[in-house]
Amino acid sequence: MDNIIETDYGPLKNLIGIWNGDEGVDIAPEPDGEENNPYFETMTFSAGGDVTNAEAQTLAIVHYRQQVQRKSNSKVIHDQTGYWIWDASTNTVMHSFVIPRAVCVLAGGQYTGKQDPEGRVILELASGINDAKWKIIQSPFMQENASTTEFRQKVIVGNGMLKYTQTTIVDIYGKTFEHTDCNELTLS
Repeated sequence: MDNIIETDYGPLKNLIGIWNGDEGVDIAPEPDGEENNPYFETMTFSAGGDVTNAEAQTLAIVHYRQQVQRKSNSKVIHDQTGYWIWDASTNTVMHSFVIPRAVCVLAGGQYTGKQDPEGRVILELASGINDAKWKIIQSPFMQENASTTEFRQKVIVGNGMLKYTQTTIVDIYGKTFEHTDCNELTLS
């Protein structure tokens, strides 16, 4: 990897750091409906420098880990790791991550320079099981019992604030369910 300090992280530069939030809401599927789980979390983003693919593509990478705990009992309900990736030559933002339920997601989207009224960066990404570019891979058990068919994510970051909403479409319990998560975090 090249010098981390010299890397152009584009719209991902504001992610780098440790973020904490305690206003998270997880709406998860249950056999008889849905479950509402208030949560708190820590997200740690580390500058990873850049990598070159096939001597033709240079990507800036930010490694992260997200740990989510249920407010009612502090039990870890989600522990995720992955990378946010910036391709400056095509203005593409990618988010690759692994959920320890044997599910892997590669979501992507074009960064258009869009910002909220406070000047914070807006990132919008998506992935789908049948998408030609941005894929979801899962174990045979998950394919048969709790198949993730789509993932959508919107992140607003800057000025010490990170806000996200994400929806995962899951076929589970004989129905299609929109599993949603949202939170607002502050930079430590």
